[in-house]
Amino acid sequence: MAASQGFLASSTFGGALATRQPQSGPPPPIVDLPALQSASRVLQDQLAKDAQLVPDLGEMLTIPGAQSSASYSVFPDDYRVPFQKRRLIGIPDSLFQYYDSTQLTSHMGLMPEVERVWISIDHKLFLWNYLEGEELASFVDQPDVITHVALVKPKPNVFIDEISFLLVICTPVSVLLLGLSAAPIPSSQGRSQNEIKLYATDMSVSSEIEMTSVIGTPEGRIFMCGNQDGNLYELHYQEKEGWFGKRVQLINHSVGGVQSLFPRLAGPKHEDRITSLVSDSSRNCFYTLTANNSISVYKTNGEKAVQLLQTLSGIYKSAQEKAPGSPALTPKAFQIISIHVIEQNESPRSGVQLLAVTSNGIRLYFAPGYGYSYSVGTSSSAGHRPLQLIHVRLPPSNLMHPDEQSSPFRPPVAGYGVGTPQAAPQPTARPYVVSGLENASYVAGLTIVAQPGDTDGRDFLLCMTPDLTRIGNLGQLNMPQQQQQQYPATQQQSGYGGPYGSGGGGQRPPLTEYATLLAVPGRTWALASVPRSTSYVSTPSSAPVPMVTNELATQLTEPPRQFMVLTNVGLTYMVKRRALDYLKAVIEDFHAEGNVQPIIEFRDSFGRDQTCAMLLALASGNTFLELAAEFSASIAAGKISTVSNDVVNVAKQAFYDFGERPMWAERMTYGTSESAGTAIFSGRREGFAFYFARLVRPIWKCKLTKPGKAGLQASNISEDVLVVAQKNLYALKEFLDKNPHLFHSSPGDQPGVRGAAANEQEAWKAEQSSVSQLQSLLARTIEAISFFLLLIDYRIGELIAQSDVDTQKLVTSLTFEDLVTTQNGVTVSRALVNIVIDQQIGQQIGVDTISEVLQQRCGSFCSTDDVMLYKARENIRKAAESRNPLERQNWLGESLRLFVKGARILEFEKLREICGDYQQLNFAKGAIELPLQCAALADADRQGQEYWNSGCPPNDPRVEFWDRRKRCYDLVLDSLTVFEEKSTKAKAPAGQPSAPDDPETVQGHAYELAFSSDDEMFHSTMYDWLINKGLADELLEMRPVYLEAHLKREPVTVQKYQLLWQFYVKDGQPLRAAEVLAALADSTQFDLPLEGRLEYLTLAVGNAKSHPVSMGGRHETAIAFLTDLEEKLEVAQVQLELYNTLVPHLNDPDEIGEGVRLLSKNLFTMTELYQLYAEPLDLPVMKLLILHVSEYRDENIVRPIWNKIFEDAMDGVDPKTAADRIMSKVVPLGQRFHPSESAFPLRHISSLLVRFGLANKGTVAHGWAPRVLVQCGVAYSEIWDIFHEMYESQIPPFNDQINVQAVSSDIAILLTDWLRDANRPQAPAAREFPVDRIDLAVDQYLSELEPSSSETRATYEAIKRQLRRNW
Repeated sequence: MAASQGFLASSTFGGALATRQPQSGPPPPIVDLPALQSASRVLQDQLAKDAQLVPDLGEMLTIPGAQSSASYSVFPDDYRVPFQKRRLIGIPDSLFQYYDSTQLTSHMGLMPEVERVWISIDHKLFLWNYLEGEELASFVDQPDVITHVALVKPKPNVFIDEISFLLVICTPVSVLLLGLSAAPIPSSQGRSQNEIKLYATDMSVSSEIEMTSVIGTPEGRIFMCGNQDGNLYELHYQEKEGWFGKRVQLINHSVGGVQSLFPRLAGPKHEDRITSLVSDSSRNCFYTLTANNSISVYKTNGEKAVQLLQTLSGIYKSAQEKAPGSPALTPKAFQIISIHVIEQNESPRSGVQLLAVTSNGIRLYFAPGYGYSYSVGTSSSAGHRPLQLIHVRLPPSNLMHPDEQSSPFRPPVAGYGVGTPQAAPQPTARPYVVSGLENASYVAGLTIVAQPGDTDGRDFLLCMTPDLTRIGNLGQLNMPQQQQQQYPATQQQSGYGGPYGSGGGGQRPPLTEYATLLAVPGRTWALASVPRSTSYVSTPSSAPVPMVTNELATQLTEPPRQFMVLTNVGLTYMVKRRALDYLKAVIEDFHAEGNVQPIIEFRDSFGRDQTCAMLLALASGNTFLELAAEFSASIAAGKISTVSNDVVNVAKQAFYDFGERPMWAERMTYGTSESAGTAIFSGRREGFAFYFARLVRPIWKCKLTKPGKAGLQASNISEDVLVVAQKNLYALKEFLDKNPHLFHSSPGDQPGVRGAAANEQEAWKAEQSSVSQLQSLLARTIEAISFFLLLIDYRIGELIAQSDVDTQKLVTSLTFEDLVTTQNGVTVSRALVNIVIDQQIGQQIGVDTISEVLQQRCGSFCSTDDVMLYKARENIRKAAESRNPLERQNWLGESLRLFVKGARILEFEKLREICGDYQQLNFAKGAIELPLQCAALADADRQGQEYWNSGCPPNDPRVEFWDRRKRCYDLVLDSLTVFEEKSTKAKAPAGQPSAPDDPETVQGHAYELAFSSDDEMFHSTMYDWLINKGLADELLEMRPVYLEAHLKREPVTVQKYQLLWQFYVKDGQPLRAAEVLAALADSTQFDLPLEGRLEYLTLAVGNAKSHPVSMGGRHETAIAFLTDLEEKLEVAQVQLELYNTLVPHLNDPDEIGEGVRLLSKNLFTMTELYQLYAEPLDLPVMKLLILHVSEYRDENIVRPIWNKIFEDAMDGVDPKTAADRIMSKVVPLGQRFHPSESAFPLRHISSLLVRFGLANKGTVAHGWAPRVLVQCGVAYSEIWDIFHEMYESQIPPFNDQINVQAVSSDIAILLTDWLRDANRPQAPAAREFPVDRIDLAVDQYLSELEPSSSETRATYEAIKRQLRRNW
């Protein structure tokens, strides 16, 4: 009772709260969808709770061991009385002139569907418009006394479309049909009324039996019973007379016309007459009641046929078994006066179907049993489950006489008496027992039964309604003992349980009702419930549906239930008083008399959260606050009803005090030291969530559209429902904005303990976060309704038809909740706004007007960015229409400025369209800069840039952001292409000045803008595009800022490297060019031919040699680099020669072929060439070349090579041939390699030649060996030195005199040749000819020459002579 004490303590209702000033709310933020979705889940929870708040009717009637019940709440105070008389409309005075005789026959009845009372006076029929008071329509075109009139639906396609009802007029001798149209028109009171017209149908049928209790079925068939014979009749009518039937006829189904599910054991008991019929349209059947209390169930079964499904008789006996010993159940008093259909929404789970009311107030409930399932002919239904009596509801025994009640109709502002807190009322002096009941009406759990009063001139009405404080699961504190065991509810927790009857083991609540007896003037002719406006018939939705008896869920979104009581005095309206009316009355009572007890009692009865929800509604105002709302203009106009400021202040303070504090529930996690917890929200937050959820329930889960006419979509939600919901939501928002303190803690709320303080703080934090989310959702929902109403105004079906296919699919799948809280809702709303704006622009209407409307009414659906985009598009339109080039440029410039500001929300398809417009209008600046701006915004977190910087790795999630950028870059490139094509087509004549929008000028400007961008990724994309277009040379000439980086960027390609070295050459950096060429030659990642690599190395050497000495201190490095390059070039040349040598083996399948192929792809080192190819393949020439190039001197390596060359030459041939072969091999090698000792060891080769000559003296001529060496390019002096050494050496084989003489002969020939060469004019040999040395040597050779060598001696002497002659 902490809240109660807090409430009592603040007697003036000011407290600390009164001093707090309302704060203005923050500006609406960008839509936070996760927060909205979180708040929407809260609403969903509340709607689910509402669906479980009140049990199914059948669950309260089928409690084991309680087959009958009689629990009622009867109160002496008038604020808990369940019904209230609100209005008496007298029968029009003009009618009384027809009562001109005492011998009149007069009947009357209600036709609520068309807002008329029918009154018959003899043969005259009057239709009284009770809403207008005095208006009468009459029908006097038939002569017979009218005994009964009924209103039924017509068969389709029989009458003209205007006829929406048929009047069935019964007289003792005929039945007549009149057509009736009802068209809504506005009335003087501001609500629409039906204007009716009657149409003659020429359909009437004579009858000997007077008909009564006429009913119609949904398909338009008409049934009735005979007043005299009690038979079941059908009035059959058709459009035209036919071969097999008249246009209108009466069919007696009681005599041979009924197919029965039961064998007919005997004929009908004529004394058991049918007295009334009731149609059950939702179950497609009808019921009959007989004078002997039997009830039959019929089903229409084909043209002119009906089927009897079941007859319930012996009902009194069954009732006695269920309520044995009840004084109300006696055979004499047991008479059923009426039967009533129980709609499926009142008992969806247990299927209670029918209610019968007896003359002394006993109510009998029938539901399908679970026995034998009877077939129902051709119907595809599962079959008829027979009805059985499931519960007997006895009448209240403690009713108070109407005169005993404390002034039930005094003005509501006066102080109310204080009620007693206990459930049972105080004993009264005159408990009243009902009997002789005549008329009954039942709807949605509400029962009204009329009986004659105890004095003339008035009737008593027994009114009964469910007592939600006893049957509902509201978290109330004063439940009866057995309920408190099942539904433990504390003040801290709401205590919402699961569904009733879910088998929790606890006892279900028995049915308890409020009951009261009220007096009305006159004798009752008819009772009927006032039809609800079609606006309040629920639109199909997936929201959990509350029980129809749960008025807490609907009292603030629907008008109160009402009944009409037609008496001979007039029409009395009985209005169901709701919990809200009770609350309002106790607050007014408190304000008037200061008595707080009834408010506390209300809170204890309805529970904390429900009370807070109602207090919030009272304080903020609601269109359904007024009990008599149906009769005022406010409901039709959707006007908010409010209460006085005093009542608002009381409600506000009560909301704060009753709401208590949020709490924190700790939850330990087993096995760890950590604990988690959840917030238990305060009643304020729960009340706010309940009220908010109930306001939006009629629309929240409804689909936005449904298929309409002409294949277009139409709104699925009534405009009236949307408008009313919005006004109530707006009133709530306005109230909360003015009273932000309602969800804050007060200074006295702070707990003392530190641990508790931390938990308390967590609870407050969770609560304020949840409330904040709900308030965001509230603001967004109000805007969403405005937005949807605006779409309806702009013909939503046509707008959807103009959208793309994806949007159309999305719209038709969206619920109202989706529109408010999901990304799909945002997408659809933006698409539809764009179409609305396009329409406006297309109709030459300024975009400012519509965008202002959108921003004012639904800002979150049309942001400032959106508006900027619309204005920008309008500027493009103006530019396109303008003839003035300067003006056009201004419009286009302004459009670009606005597009850039709103680019954050510009969709790609729209961007593509805009670029297309800019291209058409030759606006290069827009076509280039806007997509570049959008590219940057599309990758605001730079994930795409990071992806690009890291070399675009595969299977990387960041690729999505790069793709967004790339699409924008492609638009820029597309624009450049378009401008280029235009320029090509329209080349201006030479010498003519170009205009600003001249295509060539535009193209130049476009490229200039593109190249001036500072977006490196765009530059890179553009360079690739230009290179692919064959414009690499032009690009190199320009040398733009990011080109070097682009060409160096991974992944590298041959083309990029080729362009890069050329870039460096043009940029005056030859050394860098050489480095790139060297890298290209060396690279293993490119499949380059060996010739290509050699070419790159040659170019690299050339560029490296071009490097100026003065450049940046890199001279020494450059020299080292050049040396390295030259060496590589030499090796590469060797490799090429080796490759050419091995080319014949290129396609060999073995390792050699593979080795040759490798040789053509990569560069090898000298060592690799030698070890992998020259050595294994035994290629002596290649070995010598390698030794020569590498300048590697090793006698042990080179001598065997030459030995092998000689051996190969001599192998298997005669000496003469061998000499030729040796010569052919040695001479080219000598010419190539001499004077390289690495490859051409002169002494060793000379030795080999001489030895060959010595071995083949007879065959090989003297001088052959030195002459071979001379051809090799060896100088005469060198050869002479070597041969002279041999001559002098005495080393075998030159220790043999024969061999020495042979060498002497060779020397003689050598000197002769040398001398001849030296004598030639300007011969090189002449300059270094050692005359003296030769002269002395010749003397020595002659002196040592053997006498037999005459030829050699002659040669020497000739030399001597030559020397004397010439020197």
